[in-house]
Amino acid sequence: MNDFQTIADRVEIEALRGEFTDAVMMRDRPRLASLFTPDGALRMPDIPADQVGREEIRAGGERLQSQWDFFVQTTHPGTILLDGDTATGRAYIQELFRTLDGRQGLHYAVYHDRYQRTTEGWKFAERVYEVRYLDTSPLAGTAPHTAQGSGTDRADATATPAPTSAPTPAPAPAPVPAASFADPASAEQLERVAAALRANGFAAEILDDAAAARARVKDLIPEGAGVFTGASETLRLSGIDEDINAGGRYDAIRPRVLAIDRATGADEIRRLVASPEFVVNSVAAVTETGSLVLASGSGSQFPANAGGAAHAVWIVGAQKVVPDLSTALRRVEEHALPLENARALAVYGMPSALNRLLIVNAEQRQGRGTVLLLREAIGY
Repeated sequence: MNDFQTIADRVEIEALRGEFTDAVMMRDRPRLASLFTPDGALRMPDIPADQVGREEIRAGGERLQSQWDFFVQTTHPGTILLDGDTATGRAYIQELFRTLDGRQGLHYAVYHDRYQRTTEGWKFAERVYEVRYLDTSPLAGTAPHTAQGSGTDRADATATPAPTSAPTPAPAPAPVPAASFADPASAEQLERVAAALRANGFAAEILDDAAAARARVKDLIPEGAGVFTGASETLRLSGIDEDINAGGRYDAIRPRVLAIDRATGADEIRRLVASPEFVVNSVAAVTETGSLVLASGSGSQFPANAGGAAHAVWIVGAQKVVPDLSTALRRVEEHALPLENARALAVYGMPSALNRLLIVNAEQRQGRGTVLLLREAIGY
């Protein structure tokens, strides 16, 4: 290969990277998909998304773009290493974004690329997106025109980040220091909570730890039942999420939801998550007066928890006990939201949000709701 060919290849690969950014900015997903080889891959583990093949890249991009208010991507030149008909390289990305549900931020990221020479010219064989920095401070600017399209509600609350606009609670008579929101409640407090919950129509049990809760859930939910799990670190850390969604014992709703195309199956998703036979979840706080407080970005898991599910089981770590509702709201904003925000950034590359709150004060139907109070701290 002569020097002229080397220069020509570099110019064409740089043009390919520029075409990618232009297709993203112009929301031209068919054109963007055409920049990949037929079996090319666009991998974004921080979101997460893994799209293989032109059709997946097109469809996945349309789902993402339907949620944008505005999105600006700037690609900075990186490296290109030629090797005959293949090449590798890196491109450096700066992005500003705001979605229709209020998520916003500034990204600095890297595309790790593999390129392939084809009869149609150089194409992406693979792009792997790695976020190196994310600033979720509110953006001062705005888009001149709101982007077309509307977002669809996600079944997974943790996948719906946005700036918080939660109700401002009245100050507690004796504010609890934020640091104490991670401390387990005493045995006396747990007994008070359990008694208050029972008085409010819940079944309430005090268990030693997550392992005991994991076993108790299997007792409470019959084999073959339809079960929807909320997005919950408590369920993940305890192994209950894996038991329900991957164990084969139940008709697990969440795997079914994840297999449905969000663009064409939004109504089916809403029906599935709104009225399962069982919902299993945790809460952000439980009060000594017997109320449960749940927080969410999208609210998609709220209908089942509020009453849509025939039966509900909530697993609650001892550190989530608070005296009253005003302290519960403070715990959500000052303790749970920052921790969930950090998790969402690590997993999805986007911040979390406190867009919706659900307060369950009582169960009118005896036996519907069961609260498993743990003596240990788990989740947040």
